[in-house]
Order: sequence, then C-alpha cells, then structure tokens
Amino acid sequence: MATFPSTEATCMLPVKDLARARRFYEDVLGLGAEGERPDGKFVYRCGDTRIALFPKPEGTKAEHTALSFRVDDIAAAVAALQGRGLRFADYDLPGLKTVDHVCVLGAEKAAWFEDTEGNILCLHEDLA
Repeated sequence: MATFPSTEATCMLPVKDLARARRFYEDVLGLGAEGERPDGKFVYRCGDTRIALFPKPEGTKAEHTALSFRVDDIAAAVAALQGRGLRFADYDLPGLKTVDHVCVLGAEKAAWFEDTEGNILCLHEDLA
C-alpha cells in the first residue's frame, strides 16, 4: 500500500495551444517527452518530476511562478537557453532586482521566463 508523501509529483500546466507549447518544451527547454495520455495531456519527465501540459482554451493567468527548475550553474543555464531564443524577464523592484537576468534571493539565485502559453517558469540555483 502506498503512503503519503508520494515519491513523485506531476506539475500540471494549462496551455492554449498544445502543439506550440510542445515545440517550446521540447525544442527550447530540451525536455524528454513521455507522450500523450488518453485524456489529452502531454507529459514530460524532468528528474523525478513529471510535467503535464493540458489543453485549456482560455489558458492561464497565474501571476506567480508555476514551475521552477533547479540548475547547478544558473549563468550557464541562462546563456544556453538564450542561445535557443528564450527571453528572460528583468526586474528592478524593491527587494527584487535582476542583474544579467538573475536575482539573488536569500539562499538561491533565480531567473524567470514565460512559456509560449503565459505560464511563469523559473530557473534556480541553490547557494547553500
């Protein structure tokens, strides 16, 4: 019998245009596809996490980070993704300022971007 907490989690991301979103997740982010599910979701694997894109005609308007990818070297990851055409957000707010697209937040560095569907995604590097 399985107990909670589970050993895996799936992040569910709504998308307006599944084909467009798939191109982004596969070609820009380079995620490996697990494939389409009978209910219309398309699933990717990232370590022990699954990312499921599901069609939602009205999309999403979350104003928070929906998914964050931990990386070992955020500057190298930012440069690699920019090389694939990804555009990062820059901020200059009290307590949140990016330099070269990266912000230091306590014990981590972070950089934000949007997918083709408006979901806010993040890269983060643990400092400790």
